[in-house]
Amino acid sequence: MKKSLIALACILALGICAKAQQKQKYDVAAYLYPAYAYNDPRLRPFWPSGMGEWETVMTMQQRNPGHYWNRKPLWGPVNEADPAVMEMEIEQATRHGVNVFIFDWYWFDGRPFMETTLTEGFLKAANKDKMSFYLMWANHNVENYWDTRISYLGEHNIIWKGGVDREEFEKICRRNIEMFFKQPNYYKIDGKPVFMIYEVSTFIEGLGGVDQAVDALKWFRKEVKKAGFPDLELQFTMWDSQFNYSGFDAAKTERPRDAFMKQLGFNSMSHYQFCHFINVDDDYQKILDQAYKEWDRLETEFTLPYYPHVSIGWDNSPRTKVSAVSRDNTPERFEGALRKAKAWLDARPKHHPLITINSWNEWTETSYLEPDDKYGYGYLEAVRKVFVEE
Repeated sequence: MKKSLIALACILALGICAKAQQKQKYDVAAYLYPAYAYNDPRLRPFWPSGMGEWETVMTMQQRNPGHYWNRKPLWGPVNEADPAVMEMEIEQATRHGVNVFIFDWYWFDGRPFMETTLTEGFLKAANKDKMSFYLMWANHNVENYWDTRISYLGEHNIIWKGGVDREEFEKICRRNIEMFFKQPNYYKIDGKPVFMIYEVSTFIEGLGGVDQAVDALKWFRKEVKKAGFPDLELQFTMWDSQFNYSGFDAAKTERPRDAFMKQLGFNSMSHYQFCHFINVDDDYQKILDQAYKEWDRLETEFTLPYYPHVSIGWDNSPRTKVSAVSRDNTPERFEGALRKAKAWLDARPKHHPLITINSWNEWTETSYLEPDDKYGYGYLEAVRKVFVEE
């Protein structure tokens, strides 16, 4: 009898281990904003204390005494460019069902910007293989808004432009293929490394027009194949202002925006933030209702697959003092949105099972999974309930 009980216990233990090692059915990808890095000299012009944008978070009350925004990270203002810190974050993310980080990736003034969180933190973490990652090229212009010493002036002075010419683009692509795409844990769909572009209109402007952008992206795809991959999975960041373009005849098709994306060579799309297509100064449930309608609308307007996106909220007060505010965006409501995204994908079995979330750590926009002193681990627990427990 005793031997039978021991054998049963061993079988149960093996079953638990096997279950834990099974590949997660859904890829839950959280955008990661890499500004919470210490001792990165390129960040000091915006955040002179040397702790990256944690300076904006931690000095909010000092700059705006009595302001309602007064949140604190439960893990403290950690250095995410430290591999030990990133090991902890990878462990917490994967334990709660987040198995992909989408790194906001920047390139300004001929070199990478805010890259140390990825190169020094994530890629040097001992447990990095537990998690996949891919790049979203955040190719927007940089203005004064990161520097709270002058952002209150409301001036829109461009510090760096996000567009690049062909020579610079080729330099970027070759570097990313070698440094990142070839990493064993770089995220792929059907073997194709995924690369997302944030502002396609800025990309086109930098290259000199639609035709030049098409040619550049064809070249990029060839380079990816030369590197040994079957192809490139080029992902479009969906928001309406992306379609303020010229040089494309929209009158020849019933789906002009879909044709435009295909002409450029995009394979799929998702959103980065609800604020790109919804008035976020509203009750969270009303925001979600509009998001669900948008998912369905995009499916009728585009033939390319759309991967459902859920933002946790919006409140840009730490940077601007006065902001649009998503209200009553509780972990419970966020959990409901994740269930909706999961059901939406389940109804489309031909889609790759990818869901994007804003975000892992957008503290200054109040849209983050990392635990704080208001909801604790509530948002992470919401992900775990939907994608791990079930």
